[in-house]
Amino acid sequence: MAARDIEKDTEEEHAHFQNVIAAFQQYARYTLASNNRRRKDIFTLPLEDQAILDQLGYKRKLAEVDDAILANAAFLNQIVANPEIFENNPGDDGKDFGESLDEPQDEGDSNAGPGVPHSHPHPHAEHSHEHAHSHPHGPHSHSSPDEVNPGRKHRPTDLDMDKVRSTLKQLVRDWSEDGKEEREASYLPIREALLEHFSDIPMEERHNFRVLVPGAGLGRLAYDVAKLGFSCQGNEFSHYMLLSSFFILNRTQQVHQHTIYPYAHSLSNVPNRAAILKRVQIPDVLPSDLPPGSNFSLVAGDFEEVYGQQDGEADPNEPSAGLWDAILTCFFIDTAKNIVNYLRIIHRILAPGGVWINLGPLLWHFEENTTSDPSVELDLEEVKALAAQIGFEIKNERTIDTTYVNNKESMLGYIYHAAFWTATKKL
Repeated sequence: MAARDIEKDTEEEHAHFQNVIAAFQQYARYTLASNNRRRKDIFTLPLEDQAILDQLGYKRKLAEVDDAILANAAFLNQIVANPEIFENNPGDDGKDFGESLDEPQDEGDSNAGPGVPHSHPHPHAEHSHEHAHSHPHGPHSHSSPDEVNPGRKHRPTDLDMDKVRSTLKQLVRDWSEDGKEEREASYLPIREALLEHFSDIPMEERHNFRVLVPGAGLGRLAYDVAKLGFSCQGNEFSHYMLLSSFFILNRTQQVHQHTIYPYAHSLSNVPNRAAILKRVQIPDVLPSDLPPGSNFSLVAGDFEEVYGQQDGEADPNEPSAGLWDAILTCFFIDTAKNIVNYLRIIHRILAPGGVWINLGPLLWHFEENTTSDPSVELDLEEVKALAAQIGFEIKNERTIDTTYVNNKESMLGYIYHAAFWTATKKL
């Protein structure tokens, strides 16, 4: 890549990163304004109707929503309080975000433990596919480099705020007791299949086996795998996810340290006020509570860019280099623009005797995109036929019904009939 192109990519990456920071920082102003719109709407009604709403406690409910929003904002501001420890400087490819964790911290921001390294070998990777693992259950949207203007101060859009709100729900899914039932519906079958495949490996030898989790989101599945004793690396594309996972994994000192109100943003399809103002405490475990000598890391960047380099092109010193004994894809393969290349990369980087374990739907993220990105949208039978043609033998197929960042108390819910399988390379 030409030096000018690298410089342009670096500028766009920096601008995009600052845009994400701004979205976190402006959450309160944006969300309070949305709630205040409800108050203004009251005064458009006849006085008799206003009096009835007042008797129902509607204004009081809106005031309580304000309090929940401010509590969320205080938490989100902690995530982006020190973004300089996360963002690469130009030319710092491969910087390990975990390196700073051994340095003295300000009082109240001490380490939770040895820290989880967050490597960043591709500093320009995120801006073209921001929604990599969020599954927001709404109209798909696709940010592109053309939408990032390095010269202007960012004003968050509805899409930006939707990603911040989605991040709060993701925290419930991955790092709370409230989210355990939902995440275990997906993560438990994957962990069980992993243990079954390596059932002949003693616990004390699992650290010799490398497990990759693309689309790691906030890192809980990768953490759970590392806790089983495997060497595990997560890969994530979204800065919203990366900033939040860094905060949870490296800046959390105790269980239930933080309280959030993830459902305070919409008053639709809720049975009562308690469902709107539900308090969720995170995390449900101490992230530093891993076996001694654990090898657990997160690498930022686009899956195809980080792991798609051909033999001889990849830097062997990169943490992402080499073959993987297991690859776990959970709600991931439908993030592909070109599913053929996704599966080709998974097959190429999977070690002989290794296993690919998949669970998820086919909610193709680039379907009907507005950025002229390609999108190959296969049905399930075509995906399995493609996998066989590339060189996989699929086994243990079944359908698992599961939700994704669902509010259990909502009057509306989505259920995925997710496809599950294990696959090995054909010899």
